[in-house]
Order: sequence, then C-alpha cells, then structure tokens
Amino acid sequence: MTEHTKTDGLPAMDLPLLPDLGAKAPPRNERMATGKVECNACPVLCQIAESRSGACDRYANEAGVLVRVDPVVLLRRTLAEGEQVLVPFARHLEGEEPGSNPSATHQAPVWDGDLLRSGEVFVTGVGASTTYPDYKPAPFIVGSKMDGVDMVTVVTEGIFSYCSFKVKIDTDRFLGPEQANVRYKGEAIGHVTTAEYGSQMLSIGGVHHLTGGSKKEGRMALEIMQRLGNKQDVECTIDGGASLVIQAGKAPIVGGVEEQRMRVGCGSAAIGIFARQLYGHADEVVVVDDHITGVLSEHQAGRCLGITPSGIQMRGRKSTPGRYFQVANPGTGWGGTDIADPLSIIEGWEPGVARPGLRLLMTSTTGEHAQWYVLNDALQPVEQEMPAEVRRVVERIGENCEPSLCSVLFLAGAGGSLRAGVTENPVLLTRAIKRALVNVTCGGAPAYVWPGGGITVMADVLRMPDNSFGTVPTPAIVAPIEFSMRLDDFTALGGHADYVMSLEKALMRGAWQDDGAPQARQWLPNPPENAWPLGEPPMLG
Repeated sequence: MTEHTKTDGLPAMDLPLLPDLGAKAPPRNERMATGKVECNACPVLCQIAESRSGACDRYANEAGVLVRVDPVVLLRRTLAEGEQVLVPFARHLEGEEPGSNPSATHQAPVWDGDLLRSGEVFVTGVGASTTYPDYKPAPFIVGSKMDGVDMVTVVTEGIFSYCSFKVKIDTDRFLGPEQANVRYKGEAIGHVTTAEYGSQMLSIGGVHHLTGGSKKEGRMALEIMQRLGNKQDVECTIDGGASLVIQAGKAPIVGGVEEQRMRVGCGSAAIGIFARQLYGHADEVVVVDDHITGVLSEHQAGRCLGITPSGIQMRGRKSTPGRYFQVANPGTGWGGTDIADPLSIIEGWEPGVARPGLRLLMTSTTGEHAQWYVLNDALQPVEQEMPAEVRRVVERIGENCEPSLCSVLFLAGAGGSLRAGVTENPVLLTRAIKRALVNVTCGGAPAYVWPGGGITVMADVLRMPDNSFGTVPTPAIVAPIEFSMRLDDFTALGGHADYVMSLEKALMRGAWQDDGAPQARQWLPNPPENAWPLGEPPMLG
C-alpha cells in the first residue's frame, strides 16, 4: 500500500511510503467505472457520484477527485477581529508538482512568512479528516516549536461510537424521575441521571442507543448528539416528566417557560446564608425545597442567633434540626415541588409555643416565590404586605442566583484505530497521557482525561469551535481530537516520527474553489478562556 489516505482530498505529501504488504490498493482517488469515487473515511465506504457528496456530507466528488467539504480549523494565538490570514493553500492534480500547471492551481495572495512562528499556530482536528478504521498515520502530524522546545501535535478527527453528551440544566424544576427515558422525535436517546445541587443532569446518546436499538433510534440519537455538540437547540421530552428545549450556553425552556435563575443553595443552605440578614425582621423563615427544606428557628443558624422556637409543625420527614425531606412531591412549583400554596406544607402550630403576631416568611430557593404572613389570634397565617427590610433580603437571595444555563459536555472513549494514527503501540500513548506528558485537546479546547484505563476524554462544547461535530451513518459521531507533546516524548512512545510535517507543509494541504477563494481552512483566534494547546499539559485526574 502506498497511499497516505484516500479521504483527505489533499495533494501528495512527499512522506515515507507505508510498507507494501502485497495487497495493491487502487491508485489514489481512482475514478470508478461508474464515474463514482469511493470514500473510505468510515466503514460505510460510500461510492460518490460526480458533483455529489457522501452520506456524511463531509466528502464530495469534484470532477472525479475526492475532496473534503468542511474546512480545516486552525487557531492562532492572537487574531484580531476581522483579520484574514492567507497562505498558499492549493490542491494539485494527480501526478503534478506544486506550481507545475498554473491552470490546476489557484494561487492565494503572497504569504509573508509570519505564520512560520509555529508556536503561534495550532492545527485542530476540525475538518482534518481521519484514517479510521485503517492503520495509517494520522492525517496531520505537525511539528512546531514552543519556547525553544520541539513539539509535535497529532491531529485527527475521531469516529466515535462510544460517546455521549452530558447535559447540565440549571433549574429547580422537576424534569423527570432518575433513569427515565429522554426522547427525541419519539425515540429514546438518553436518560435522566442524578441531580447535582441546583442542576438536573441528562445523559444523551451512547453506544447502546447508537447501535443497540432500531435504525431510527440510532439515527435520532446521532442527530440530537450532533445538534447538541454544534451548539444548536433541540427539543425533547422526558417520560413522566417535562418537555424541554435545551441549547449549550442558553437558558433551558421547561414546559414552554424559559428558566431565569439557578438556586443559591438548598433550603437549609439558604437559611444558613441569610439567617443573620433576616434576624430581627422575621420570627420564622421556611425556605421551600424539593430536596431539603429549611426552617430557621430549628436550624443551627437560628440557634446560634438565639431565635425563639416558633411552634411550627412541618410535613415531610425530619432529617436533622431545621432540615426536612419530602415536604411535597417534585414538580414545577415552589422550590421544585408540586405546590402552589406554600402553607400546604405546614401541618399546624403548637399551642403555647406559637403566638399571635408571629411573623413568617416563606420563600423558594431562588426567591422567585416569596410570601409574608402574620399569625392571627387563632394561630392561622394571614398573608400581608412584605416589609421592605424583608423584601430586600428576598431580593438578595435572587441576586445570588446565577443565570440558568444549559451546559453540554462531550464525553468519549478515544480507542480503536484512532490511537494507531499516533503510534504502533497504543498502550504507550495511554501511559504517556496518564503521566501528563501529552496534552489532549478537542478542537483546541482543553479536555479532561478521566482516571483509570483507556483514554476517556470530556470537553465543554462551548469552548470548541463552532460546527466541530459531524456524523457518519454507521452511525457514529465525528469529533476532533489532538495530542500535543514534546518531540522526544513522541519518539519515545513509538510515534510515527517519519510522518512529522512542518507547519508550512500542513498549511499547504487542502482544496480550492473555482473563484480561487481559499475554502479548505478557517482561521480562528484562540478563545481567551482556553489555555494555548501547545503549553504545558494540565494536571490530570
């Protein structure tokens, strides 16, 4: 075999040939007898007719040549808004050298050489192509210098069947019971997982939904995963729960209502935080919460302040002083419960302890709901206008609630032949990552590497370039992944050192449009919240 890969749609690379194992591959980008070109970017092996794209819309047949449709995304350490960086970026006809046939090469404006400061440029895996499921070196193995140190970044798009998206939804509203199915267009594509202090968590996708169900289930799981990864909105429903519209970086819409606030804490925490500010202005405070409802006079914070017992008798199960579980059922009302009347969680008042004129504040964990009562002679709470001093504390509760958002994290196992694109001995790559010798990024965004076996990575999609995720109809997600390390470490782990290319050569790989506009790469500034990918690897878990 003499090809680097058929799916890169790129010019000849002047790189060492892979060993000839006896099986002769057809010439690169060979036109098939039917006028089609075979794409081997994934196991589907599409046969693409001229002027058409494959099933994934990532590769196309342009005049009998397989070309990449999506641009390669490159990061520059600093790139002013609106600045365009143009470099020679051409595709050459088979058998021709660069510049040998002007009609076959579209010339970009003259390059001033500035980008040879390779420490300022990072080639991401977005649009970089892949060698999966084959054993060839990764499409880009780019050499660079960082602070005088020789570096290597192995760049590829991974085809991930073993992947999912974890969605964190900041809301007190009840979305659905744990383990309930999340459905997209009627198909079960995920489930509700544990709630985490003011946030409801969903797991979307995964190999069992992609491959273990019906074809429609696999397609719908793939569709919602791609949309979530590319920061688009999706509408889904939860069995026995709510309907949702979720989008990375946007407020969730629950049952048609856009969420505004993430709670400051549970009911007990809110009591502890604001007890001193409420002292002297209220005789009793109840913070309603689906999980832990707080009662000021019984709470440790109230005891420390010397607040007199109020005689209040609460529904639910008492945990520790001033902390109650299960005061109501989950729902979309006060504090994530199903109640609209807060007095419904009070069973009564102890005679001889409660007294007429006792001042009672009831509020939710976000301050969104709040009412003020005074006990009458029959020890019944009567709603009255809230005093200004108390209103200010309720507003302070709301002020301390962060905006409600949806966060989407990509979680994937980087296994299979993806690792063969780095080294012929994949376990050495895994060990180097665990020793923090390798910095793993996804589209240049920092990736957290989970402890334990394998290479399990997690990245925030908001820190990745737009449209980082594609699909192949196997079905599987296509996502960028990069491994950056010192050249010495790359050599030590048995990396494909003969395939390291200069940044200049990497920048010259690509396609052209008829109008000469360079379409095969897109320049983006490195987001300020992201560390420079060629810097020191992070401490891993």
